[in-house]
Amino acid sequence: MNGLRRFNALPPGLAQAALLACCGSRRWAQRMAAHRPYHDVDSLLAGADEASYDLSHADLAEALAAEASSGPPHSAPAAARTALRAAHAAYESSFGHAFVISLDGHRPEEYLDHVLAGIRTRLSHDPDHERSVSADELRRLARGRLARLLASGLTAGAAGSAAVTADHIAGDGHSGCPGSPSVPV
Repeated sequence: MNGLRRFNALPPGLAQAALLACCGSRRWAQRMAAHRPYHDVDSLLAGADEASYDLSHADLAEALAAEASSGPPHSAPAAARTALRAAHAAYESSFGHAFVISLDGHRPEEYLDHVLAGIRTRLSHDPDHERSVSADELRRLARGRLARLLASGLTAGAAGSAAVTADHIAGDGHSGCPGSPSVPV
């Protein structure tokens, strides 16, 4: 609850910066910041869901543009790294944005398989269907990132630097909230 109190007390600009690290839509971040104070974490997460469902096509494109694909851990076999790079390239070529997927509920050793299976499945989607799936995954990512942001206690680094951390498998290239197993990969 301490993280929520701190979040509610942040100046609007810092609140929006922290929120943008959770979802790259400025409209989403502004809406979430404007609806403070949140009485509990559940109401914050419900507000995040509602704001996510209201994203326009342009808002969703902006949020997806803020995501970055990443690779597997450097300890993964070379073949796995190559397969993931190729899968990301095919996805981004087809849809014009990074592949996003929430890995909440999966063990770290399952991440790579889950991501590769997700990309393979979603490559068969038509653009409208994939936009809908990506929006839902982005909503799930934002929820997880918000929960972790609050759990971090909103330290000066988390709120002041928009919580730039290793929010993906490889530990390179993505901004997000602390300790996230929800990743755009």
